[in-house]
Amino acid sequence: MRIVEATPADTPTALTVEREAFGRDDEAALVAALLHDTTARPCLSLLAYDGEQAVGHALFTRVSLIGAGPDNRGTYDAADARELRCAILAPLAVVPAAQRRGVGRALIDAGAARLAAAGVQLLFVLGDPAYYTCCGFGPALPHGLRAPYPIEPAAAWRVRALAPGVLGTVQGSVACAASLAAPEFWRE
Repeated sequence: MRIVEATPADTPTALTVEREAFGRDDEAALVAALLHDTTARPCLSLLAYDGEQAVGHALFTRVSLIGAGPDNRGTYDAADARELRCAILAPLAVVPAAQRRGVGRALIDAGAARLAAAGVQLLFVLGDPAYYTCCGFGPALPHGLRAPYPIEPAAAWRVRALAPGVLGTVQGSVACAASLAAPEFWRE
């Protein structure tokens, strides 16, 4: 398996993977919107290939953490002495023929490594707790890290630290890109 950073020319391939993986257009439409949404940047789009066939896609976009920080000022931004950089994985897609072969986990790990190298400290996801626990994510709410909307079940809101010493020192609510902000995207 080969994982590559998708370019704008790869967008049709990524959208095809999304449609095939989910059997509908919703996730592909979300990916297309996020890739053109300036509030989602920087973003990281990864494609997984088995030979020449694209079998997986993962999209990571920027989010902000709003709330009481170490200095109780509120939103973390470039003016803060310690800038907190966060991202969210949404969506993750693996075509049916390639599922249960480690493609999703490889995409997550490759994305986490690239994001960490770029200075991202926290990575969020909304999804199956059993699956995402195996991918290094833990429950976010016990750390005081809230989703934009209430999540049911609460355990589906997950976080993965990409830098040491961050979890337990920050808290607040995630603010995501405009294209991902609708309540219907926040149901598990």
